[in-house]
Amino acid sequence: MVIGEHICRDRVIPTIILIVAEISVSVLGEGSSIGRFVRIAVQALKRSGLNTLPGPNGTSVEATNIDEVLSAVKAAHMAVVDAGAKRVVTTLKIDDRQDKAATLQTKLRATNTT
Repeated sequence: MVIGEHICRDRVIPTIILIVAEISVSVLGEGSSIGRFVRIAVQALKRSGLNTLPGPNGTSVEATNIDEVLSAVKAAHMAVVDAGAKRVVTTLKIDDRQDKAATLQTKLRATNTT
């Protein structure tokens, strides 16, 4: 089942999921308890409509194109800024598969050794 298209070097590739990304929004200058800001960032990522998987050091998302990822990252970052954080550092890692479809679940299955 194709749910999107990925444009790569002048060709359109039908995709299921090609991009898995991890986003970490860190807040500085707010003390040691920043859970309130983390919740705000995760809520913004969920509102983006992308499939999300919160983890201990960041939240992973899956998308059919880079614009979806970047839009979601911007929304999470700005939600924390708008919530009053004095300093926000956002880190983004992108895994953009060109050879086969990938999802959060396929990546987890591939690394599960139990």
